[in-house]
Amino acid sequence: MRLLGAVLAGGRSSRFGSDKAMALMPDGRMLIDHAVAAIAPHVEAVVVCGRAVEGLTSLSDRPAPDMGPLGGLNAALHYARDEGYDAVLTTGCDMPVCPKALVEALAGEGAAVLKGQQLAGFWPAGLADELDAHLAEENSRSIYGWLERIGARIVKRADIVLPNINRPQDIAGLPKN
Repeated sequence: MRLLGAVLAGGRSSRFGSDKAMALMPDGRMLIDHAVAAIAPHVEAVVVCGRAVEGLTSLSDRPAPDMGPLGGLNAALHYARDEGYDAVLTTGCDMPVCPKALVEALAGEGAAVLKGQQLAGFWPAGLADELDAHLAEENSRSIYGWLERIGARIVKRADIVLPNINRPQDIAGLPKN
């Protein structure tokens, strides 16, 4: 299976107070760099959605900016389909880890997300047109509405715990490696 990795990085970081993707981790590298490095071993290629990042393939949210994570996912799904990938593995720019167990739990039949971390997801590329249609309709554009529409699996795994980074002080408690 050809798998594209997509880092969803188009958010406003309103709770964080500054550009979360560019926040420095304890090791001095930016949070988005950790997200890219974490997902890269599990996929054939990585794209960043919602912002330009030098040295990486960057995709503008589709069909327009400020559509939340679904705009980035839509861009990634269309890119994946056009480039011959079977599916997209997504992570948020604020997810500095992506354990192999997570990828194994998500990959499978149909779309899936990790309970409590809906940006950690697996999305068949064939959903591109369906997401276009969803975003063209009048709805809240919440990820929950999209998950319900497509009947996505919600993966519950007590052994997979991802850091939840919403405020600058959440970074301070993370390990330096």
